[in-house]
Amino acid sequence: MKSIHNIWGMIVLFFYFPIALFAQTTFTSQHYSNASAASASRGEYLYERQHPLRETRAIWLTTIGGLDWPRVQATDTRSRERQKQELVDILDNYKKANINTVIFQTRVRAALMYPSKIEPWELSLTGTAGRDPGYDPLAFCIEECHKRGMEIHCWVVCIPIGTAERQAKYGSASIVRNRRELVKTAANQEMFMIPGRPETADYIASICKEIVENYDVDGISLDYIRYPESTFRFSDEELYSSQTGLSKSDWKRENITRIVRRVHDVVKPIKPWVKLSSSPIGKYRSLPRFSTPGWNCYDAVWQDPKHWLEQNYQDLLFPMMYYKDNNFYPFLFNWKEISAGHPVIPGLGIYFLDPREGRWVLNDVRQEMHTVRNLGIGGLAFYRGEFFTRNFKGIYDTACDEFFPYPALTSQMTWMGYNAAPSAPSYLAKGEEALQWGAAQPASNHFSHPHNYLLYNVYSSNVYPVDVTRSENLIAVNVRSNQLSFSRIAPKRAYYAVTAIDRFGNESASIQEAKPEGYRPRNINVPRLINRDLRGTKSRVVTISSDNKKGKKGKKK
Repeated sequence: MKSIHNIWGMIVLFFYFPIALFAQTTFTSQHYSNASAASASRGEYLYERQHPLRETRAIWLTTIGGLDWPRVQATDTRSRERQKQELVDILDNYKKANINTVIFQTRVRAALMYPSKIEPWELSLTGTAGRDPGYDPLAFCIEECHKRGMEIHCWVVCIPIGTAERQAKYGSASIVRNRRELVKTAANQEMFMIPGRPETADYIASICKEIVENYDVDGISLDYIRYPESTFRFSDEELYSSQTGLSKSDWKRENITRIVRRVHDVVKPIKPWVKLSSSPIGKYRSLPRFSTPGWNCYDAVWQDPKHWLEQNYQDLLFPMMYYKDNNFYPFLFNWKEISAGHPVIPGLGIYFLDPREGRWVLNDVRQEMHTVRNLGIGGLAFYRGEFFTRNFKGIYDTACDEFFPYPALTSQMTWMGYNAAPSAPSYLAKGEEALQWGAAQPASNHFSHPHNYLLYNVYSSNVYPVDVTRSENLIAVNVRSNQLSFSRIAPKRAYYAVTAIDRFGNESASIQEAKPEGYRPRNINVPRLINRDLRGTKSRVVTISSDNKKGKKGKKK
C-alpha cells in the first residue's frame, strides 16, 4: 500500500505541480490563484480528473464555403454519394477521437442545409444558390451522428446574412426580397438582420421551430447572436426610444436577449430536452486587472450570457475563447463563476496551430485543455473541424491519446426539472457474438413525445462487478438498440454492465451479469493501468516490482 501511495504522490507532483505553478504565475489576479489553490486543497489532482465520465467534447463542423464540408458539390447521383461519403469519413474521425457533440452549421447566411419553407438551400451544397442537392443533408448528418452515439446540435447563424451580392443569387427566395424590413446593409455591402426590430426574434425563432419540429436534433446553437463589430458601422439606434425606460446600451442588450428568449419559448414546449446554447464572445466583461473594453460580450456587442444562464434561457454556452495566456485563463475562471450551475464549454482556437493562421504551438492548446478539464467547467470545444482532423501540430493525436482515450457522457440537464432516472434494463445476456439486454422504462413524470426515447450505455471490465462510475469502463454510449456486437468492442473484456439514459442525461442504475460461481477479485496492477492512461505522454511512473512489496522504491521509466 505504501508503494501505491508513493506512485500517486509522484503522479501528483509530476502533473499537478506545474499546472498549479502556472496558474499562480499567470493568473495575476489573486482571486483566480486562490481558486486553483482551493482545488489542490481538496485533493482534486489532475490524474483523478483526467478522464471524467461526463464531459462535452464538441467540434464545430463548418459548412460556409465548404470550409469543413462539403468539398464535393452534389450536382448528380455520383457526386451526391461522394458528398455523403465525405461527411461519413469526417464523422468517423470524430468518433475515433471520442468526440460526442457535433455542432453542424445548419443556417449559414440566411440559407439552410435542409429543405425549408422559410429560406432557400445553402449554395455550398451544389455550387448554385437555392439548388436542391437531391437529398436532405441535415437528416443524413443526424442519422450518421446518432449511429456513432454522438449528439448533433444545429448551428444557427443569427444576425449576418452575407453580402448583397450573395443574397442577389437567391433571387425571389432571398430574405431580402421576402422580409426586407428585417434587413439592413452596412459597410462593404455586408447585410445584417436588425436586432432592434422585435420581428427579427420571431423570424429566427421560426427557423429553430422548423428544425425542432421536423428533425430529431439534440441541440440548437445560436451563433453571431450579437450586434456586428464596430468595423461594419452598423446601427439600428433610430429605433431606440427612451420611453422604454432603458438606456441605449441596455436596450441593445435586451434586443439580443429577446431573440434568445424567443427561441427558448418556442423550442422548449416542443422538445424540452433539446439543448439550447450559443457561442458568445470569449470574454464576458472586463475584469479588475484585465480590461477588455473593446471586445467583450457585455459592452462591445451587447450580449448578456450570464443573464441567459440565470434565467435558463440557455442550457449551456460555447464561448469563443480563441486566446491564450492572460487573455484566456482569467476569463476562463470568470465563466465558471457566472455559470449558474450550467455547463460552459470553452471553444479553443486550434486554427492558430496552422502557420497560415497564427504561431501557436501544441503546448499552448494542451495547457488550456488541462486547465479547462481540471476546473470541471463542462467540457471542451474545438474551432474548427478541419484543423482538428488534419492533425495540425499533433492536436488530433493529442486528443485521441492523451485527453479522450475513452468515451464520455454529456452533461445531465439538472436545471430542467426532469431529474428522475429511468429504470435499469430488465435483463442482460452475453452470447457468443453480441451482448443483449431488456428494455428499460422511462421515469413516469417525463415529457411524453415520440422522440423522448431511451438510449443505452455499455460498460466493461475485467473486475466484477463492473464499476460504472469510471470512464475507462465505458465502451459504448447512446446505443439506440438493445444489443451490441462484440465485433464493435476492442478489446473484449470479461464482464459487462448496461445502463439506460434519457434525453435529459439521467442515467439509470446498471444491470450487471450474474456473479460468476467461485469468483475471486483479481489483483489490480495499478502502474499498468496508469501507464495505459498516460500513453502518448512523456510521463514517468514508478513501477511495482517484487521488492516494492517490502517498501523499496521501484525503477523509473
